[in-house]
Amino acid sequence: MLIYNVTAHVETSIEKAWLEWMKEFHIPEMKATKKFTQTKIFKVITDQDTGGVSYAVQYYCENQEQYLAYLKHDAAQLRQKAENRMPKQRFSFAR
Repeated sequence: MLIYNVTAHVETSIEKAWLEWMKEFHIPEMKATKKFTQTKIFKVITDQDTGGVSYAVQYYCENQEQYLAYLKHDAAQLRQKAENRMPKQRFSFAR
């Protein structure tokens, strides 16, 4: 099992809208690729004031091949949809 982790920093003003979009659209689109078996989303707690809120989204896949297939066939399109949705109010990075 492999976990693809994406951490997003979201401005407080759009937190609710971002979470709704993640749960209603983005996560279902990720699952529709058939590359991931489950997804979990966590709010990141910190003692530093970062001017927003951070979330870690974990996508579970069976093996490295599934992850690489996602990167090759799906990642760019889904990343672009996210950029189009909220281009300046969030920052994310993947590990």
